Amino acid sequence: MKKRTIIAQKRREAYGFILPAFLYVLLVMGYPLVYNVILSFKNVDVKNLTKGGSVFVGFQNYIDLFADPTFRLVLKNTFVFTIACLVFQFTIGFAFAMFFYQKFKLAGPIRGMILVSYMMPMAVTGLLGKNIFSNAGLINNLLLKIGIVGPEWLVDTGTAMIAVIVMNCWVGIPFNMLLLISGLTSIPSEVYESASIDGANWGQRFLHITLPMMKGSIFSVLMLGFIYTFRAFDLMYIMTSGGPLNSTDVLGTYSYLLSFTQYQFSKGAAVAMVLFVCLFAVGLFYLRLLIKEDD
Repeated sequence: MKKRTIIAQKRREAYGFILPAFLYVLLVMGYPLVYNVILSFKNVDVKNLTKGGSVFVGFQNYIDLFADPTFRLVLKNTFVFTIACLVFQFTIGFAFAMFFYQKFKLAGPIRGMILVSYMMPMAVTGLLGKNIFSNAGLINNLLLKIGIVGPEWLVDTGTAMIAVIVMNCWVGIPFNMLLLISGLTSIPSEVYESASIDGANWGQRFLHITLPMMKGSIFSVLMLGFIYTFRAFDLMYIMTSGGPLNSTDVLGTYSYLLSFTQYQFSKGAAVAMVLFVCLFAVGLFYLRLLIKEDD
């Protein structure tokens, strides 16, 4: 009886510690999310916002969005940007992780220098990218020295997305490298020594030891990378503002454009909900796989 009372008391104490955080999340995240859902099912614009004359239109905002070729282009841009960044960030980050995991004299200082790009605010990265890829920027100056006239990176619809992807990878590669190095350190060195004694070469050790034992770390890096990249906003907004001709617009920038430039608040909310649903589905998929792996 006494043991049961102690357990109940500890449970109440635990709920007491959790309650402030729960109320904070409910207030800061829950209310805006619910309000955004309601807003996406109404017809709210700059004309009826202050008067309160908005009407319920159901799924009409979503129907109009998916019928709009601009929105379909934005949705395509979001997936192209996310997948391209994931491929380059993960591949180069993994290569760096394998390289800097080796013990040599300047491994620590060089790894620290690479992490500087990850520690910089995204606003600074965007401004830096805007200067690097401008017509008279670093890239075009280097190309001019070898006799090549560089394109107008941020003005041409064919190259603007490439410039944004490069700058996002510049930030994402150190993030991938850092997490993957943590995964590498969790592999016991004895496993590699045993494989070497049995005659396994570097490729065999990589395929049959490193990759299988880092499966959890790799999947976590890919899922986190997808979530962070898919909801990108500040880099595009600073470098290109979604242009030219919506060629670098993603769901985040397009929602901002509709809501705070064109004042179509309900359509902007609907775009934000599409973004939320995509990320929520990825999050559920990730949690399901984690639970399955634990079982």
